Amino acid sequence: MNQFLLIALAHFLALLSPGPDFFLIARTSANAGWRAASGACLGVALANGLFICLAFAGVSALREGSALFIFLQLAGCAYLLYIGQLFVRYAGCSSLTGGSAHAAPSSWLASLGMGLASGILNPKNALFYASLASLVAGSATWLQVAYGTWMFSVVLAWDLLVALAIGNQRVLRRFAQALPWLERASGVLLIVLAGAMLIRLALG
Repeated sequence: MNQFLLIALAHFLALLSPGPDFFLIARTSANAGWRAASGACLGVALANGLFICLAFAGVSALREGSALFIFLQLAGCAYLLYIGQLFVRYAGCSSLTGGSAHAAPSSWLASLGMGLASGILNPKNALFYASLASLVAGSATWLQVAYGTWMFSVVLAWDLLVALAIGNQRVLRRFAQALPWLERASGVLLIVLAGAMLIRLALG
């Protein structure tokens, strides 16, 4: 349970940092309303769900204790350490008013397709989920399913919340004020998570 809470918290904090998916949803909501933006939210969540399934299925296919299995876990720890220190170093540099490379679609289906493309074409999503999957590869299958279901649900819920709140400038200002601290907290937690896994590998 402690491991689940730690990884769930790390995943959620990392989700808070604005990226291409965030700006796509924000622009769609601002230009076409939250109902159209909900399509982008679902598309982004489906893309994340695909990466989650591939990451957990790929890791589960490896034999625990094998050289490749251990290498994957070490690589996952290294990536989490890398993005953790980036969060800490560049905390506060993200802008909630920044532009997006995507044009904001107006229809729900177009929004869905744009969200799916945005999520799939972001390589950081694949690397992040592969890293998390490598850390819990020795867990029971039902627990891995719980991890994946939780992550998919949180991505969808958070993106829908962003789409609903994007028109409220007071909410955006308060979130912008808290964002540097959230990014620092996310970075520290990812570093701690990777460090704990490295210690476990060294002792095991």
